[in-house]
Amino acid sequence: MIKFDIVTSVVNRTGLSKTKAEMAVETVFETMKRAMERGERIELRGFGVFNVKPRKTGIGRNPRTGEEVRIPPGKAVRFKPGKELQSLDPPPPAGGDHEE
Repeated sequence: MIKFDIVTSVVNRTGLSKTKAEMAVETVFETMKRAMERGERIELRGFGVFNVKPRKTGIGRNPRTGEEVRIPPGKAVRFKPGKELQSLDPPPPAGGDHEE
């Protein structure tokens, strides 16, 4: 699913014009993005929680030379699904679902 699919779903469920639905979806995403930039926690009941966690300095390797490379500290967005989302059945395995 991509953003276009979300906009289409909003149009179909609400009757909003495509332009207004795009604006609404974009506003939600921008609001979430700005909140995470400030390090805020976003809790969507029944869906999950987004957190921004600090990432420590690390050591990586250049795959060509094998040389160690310092990875600077940063921030990473983490998502923890809510109970309703966790209780969904997993999708069937790719390549068909025949059993042997």
